[in-house]
Formats: sequence, structure tokens, C-alpha cells
Amino acid sequence: MAETKRRVAQCSCGALSVTTDGEPQSVVACHCIDCQRRSGSPFGLGAYFAAAQTRVAGSPSVYTRSTDAGNRFVTHFCPTCGTSLYWHSGKNPGLIGVAVGAFADPRFPPPVRSVWERSRHGWLHVPVQHHFEQGRDG
Repeated sequence: MAETKRRVAQCSCGALSVTTDGEPQSVVACHCIDCQRRSGSPFGLGAYFAAAQTRVAGSPSVYTRSTDAGNRFVTHFCPTCGTSLYWHSGKNPGLIGVAVGAFADPRFPPPVRSVWERSRHGWLHVPVQHHFEQGRDG
């Protein structure tokens, strides 16, 4: 019987963490302006797991915003160091997105798609097969 892959993502100070069991359902590079601002980077890179695959330790602060499609996007971040660690949205109930960089694992699976490329920085190329000008459905 194969062992389930367990990974731990944590904030900069270690007060907030997410433990995941198994492989992510998808890994996505998002270039939307909100992810750029949330991550402080030219794009956000999230690994999406079924909620049942995740366990949170620590007490996050929460920021909720509306999306262009009218859904809610809820970001959970460390109240001490400010790391944006995980999120969920009304568009994908039952899925938890976890910041790939918080796993600090250079062997983490690469992204499978790149979304909201209409706001992608021109010098940036994400080597994936599926590219979308807006979200995956847009």
C-alpha cells in the first residue's frame, strides 16, 4: 500500500500552518490584480486540495473580497507576520487553495494552468499547457 504524501505549509513566523494529505487536485498560477496584491508578487501560485485533505493549526485573520463573477474569495493570513497562507472561494466550494511557496519545497508539483493572463506581466511566461485570458471559464 502506497503512503499518502503529507506536506506542511506555514507562515513566516510559524504560528499558522496547513497540513495537507495527498496530492493537490490542481496547481494554478493566477495573474489577476487581486492575487498580485495578495501575494506581493507578479502572480499567485496556489495548490488546490479538497477541504478533507487539509488541517489548519493556528488562528488566522480573514479578509473577504468579492470577485468579478460575484463570488466571495476568503483569504486566511497570519495575524502576526501577515503571510497569506490559504484561501477558499464561493466558485469552488469544498476546495482550499494553499500558497505553494509556503510549502518551501522545490520539488512541489508545477502549475497545470495559468489564468487571468490579460493582467500577466509581459516578461513573465509560465510553462504550462493551458493558458486563459481570464479565469478558466472566462
